[in-house]
Amino acid sequence: MGEFSSDIQVRFRDIDAMGHVNNAVYATYVEQARTEYFKEVLETGLDSVSTVLATLELSYERPILLEQSVTVEIDVPEIGRSSLPMEYEIFADGERAATAESVQVFLDPETEKPHPIPDRFRERIAAFEDLDDAAGGQSD
Repeated sequence: MGEFSSDIQVRFRDIDAMGHVNNAVYATYVEQARTEYFKEVLETGLDSVSTVLATLELSYERPILLEQSVTVEIDVPEIGRSSLPMEYEIFADGERAATAESVQVFLDPETEKPHPIPDRFRERIAAFEDLDDAAGGQSD
């Protein structure tokens, strides 16, 4: 999975009373990696693209501790008409700690309704992920 990876620094504030990264913080790690993906692959900040996170699912496999190094890998399996599904693997010291899936939906900035992914973004994602996007995102 994933040509794209993001290294995450575990902060002391991420740790809960049980001595490991709180389960809610995993979503923050995924968000941080997704933000970096947009910067690197789409060459724009997630904050300057009209999108909304439609779904996020996390599956936990093992705890992450303060002293561990964390890496989040991202894979985009397909490109929808207006939706961008993303798959994540979260590793702690090289061992998988969790997996996640999300769907980012592109919006028309004026109506805030789903809007086709701009061609320039579609082309960059397809090239980076080595996807055949000849259908132009017909599966949404």
